[in-house]
Amino acid sequence: MDDSVFHRLYDQYHQDVFNFLIYLTGDRSQSEDLMHEVYIRVFKAYAGFEGKSSEKTWLFSIAKNVAIDHFRKKTVRQKHLFETFDWEKSELMSSGRSPVEIAELNEEMKQLLKALDTCTGDQKIVIVMRYFQDFSIAETAEALGWTEGKVKTTQHRAIKTLQKKLQALSAEGGRMNGE
Repeated sequence: MDDSVFHRLYDQYHQDVFNFLIYLTGDRSQSEDLMHEVYIRVFKAYAGFEGKSSEKTWLFSIAKNVAIDHFRKKTVRQKHLFETFDWEKSELMSSGRSPVEIAELNEEMKQLLKALDTCTGDQKIVIVMRYFQDFSIAETAEALGWTEGKVKTTQHRAIKTLQKKLQALSAEGGRMNGE
């Protein structure tokens, strides 16, 4: 991979990829570490990039895999078991902050991020890609290696889950479990 291509990809997408990772992990420091891993993989894999997808969706596909690997490792470490992490069913609970420091967020955004943290991994990644990163359904499907139908179904279920969680939050006066 030529340095100019690497720098172009980095300059063009690093902020979007970084925000994507922060939304998934909720941790700025962890996202910085994961960013390094994303670009190491990009550097190593670019020679095999065949142009069957856009560079953007290829790059986000790598970022998604880096995030999944991170959560798998974290789950194994936390449970001290070598079982497979089930991305489809597991919840990703963020312990850190959102991309814009939570203190600066308006109340609706705070509630949305709290609710998003309780969605399954698949639901969370689809919502982040579609609504925070402005990916189309086709781009989301391409980056995740899914059919457009699976993206639509997952998005629909995520929205229903978020609506229920937000209604519950509103009824509780904005407090989540354990607060």
